[in-house]
Amino acid sequence: MEKVTLSAWPTPMEAAPRLAARIGLGPDDLWIKRDDLTGLGGGGNKVRKLEWLVADALRCGAETLVTLGGPQSNHARLTAAAAARADLDVVLVMPGTGHPDRADGNLLLDAVLDARIVWAGDAAPAELVGRAEEICAELRGRGATPYLVPFGGSSALGARGYREAGEEILAQRPDVRHVVTALGSGGTMAGLVAALGPERVLGVDVGALPDPAPVVAAFATQLTGRNVTAGALRCRHDQVGEAYGVPHEPALAALTTVARTEGIVLDPVYTARAAAGLTAAVRDGDIRPGEPTVLLHSRGLPGLFGHAEATRRIGRTLRTYP
Repeated sequence: MEKVTLSAWPTPMEAAPRLAARIGLGPDDLWIKRDDLTGLGGGGNKVRKLEWLVADALRCGAETLVTLGGPQSNHARLTAAAAARADLDVVLVMPGTGHPDRADGNLLLDAVLDARIVWAGDAAPAELVGRAEEICAELRGRGATPYLVPFGGSSALGARGYREAGEEILAQRPDVRHVVTALGSGGTMAGLVAALGPERVLGVDVGALPDPAPVVAAFATQLTGRNVTAGALRCRHDQVGEAYGVPHEPALAALTTVARTEGIVLDPVYTARAAAGLTAAVRDGDIRPGEPTVLLHSRGLPGLFGHAEATRRIGRTLRTYP
């Protein structure tokens, strides 16, 4: 199956010598893979997955994409953008009880992109899946053909996009020893593992799933045709903090450090935790000076502006002159 093209590839790979020095690496050791610059709908890593998933939806004759995520979901926003590009309708299933008084961040862009939202109340992630399946059944009952895009775009099919990203990284940095990525719904890490092997990919758990390693292993096994076990994966679970989506002090510190050394802004939920995990991995010796390392910047800038607590805490650091 051919994918649809939703962005220009490859994304840039930028040296980060000042950040490297700050966290204890050599000046030539660290690079940032800019998958926040994917262009479509404000940028982010889900574009790579959606190229394959939207192609499958079109092959199936779908007229509507249905997916799920939180109100500040990058995935939901990019699914809406991909639907617009492919001339499809989109329905986003989200927890909550109704239209907010003020839409900001990703939710504002969902409105710009004309997404229809189903508010699912205090639904747990598994319940959101069930509600999305109900919406698909309702659409089929009306004679429509929906296509259910999985949480985070993560499936063996969607993960093909990150197998391609891993191949891009190898072309840009053939000597890469470590690729550090946020680990959410599992597809991004699985694709990277398929391209680079489990020994070169470090996933920093953000708390999106109770136990993401078996999910990554299952996707990577399907992609490669080889048995990839959860035990073979490199995963850190020390950056989750209180809960998924709740601002985490080490992540916010990493976010400001990256911005103040390299002028690159991260999102507070995913890539900031990946950067915090990178810092911790250098501190405890899992990543050492002299080992070429890539930090995957996997989220678009809109994610920062939708997190009121994160922006409030960071805003406290605003300085005045003199």
